[in-house]
Amino acid sequence: MTLTDNDIRNILTRTKTIALVGASANTSRPSHVVGQFLVDRGYRVIPVNPGLAGQVMFGETVVAELSDVAGPIDMVDIFRSSDAVPAIVDAALKLDGVQTIWMQLGVAHEEAAKKARAAGLDVVENHCPKIEIARLGL
Repeated sequence: MTLTDNDIRNILTRTKTIALVGASANTSRPSHVVGQFLVDRGYRVIPVNPGLAGQVMFGETVVAELSDVAGPIDMVDIFRSSDAVPAIVDAALKLDGVQTIWMQLGVAHEEAAKKARAAGLDVVENHCPKIEIARLGL
């Protein structure tokens, strides 16, 4: 399913809180760069990484799993390999408020995307919100 620029714009403007799965403390890693960019743009970014759980990143405590996120989130941004996506989508579907599954550049999973869409979520595959925000002038 192809999303229009208007669809992506709507997703990015309605989203306030993002769980960033695969967050890295290494400031040169794409997940860190994108996470910090999103924070700088006013989004609340909750980092998810079991190896960094308990540390502070982006002004938030890193959680080990999506199920550890306290409070509702609007978007799950996935910085993991495509084979990890089905489990992440399953975990996201158990959370309150999730409206969007966003898979980063190079990340896609057709079956998981279908499952998320069937549950009423928007799905973006193989895109970066940092690039889309700049491209759309948001």
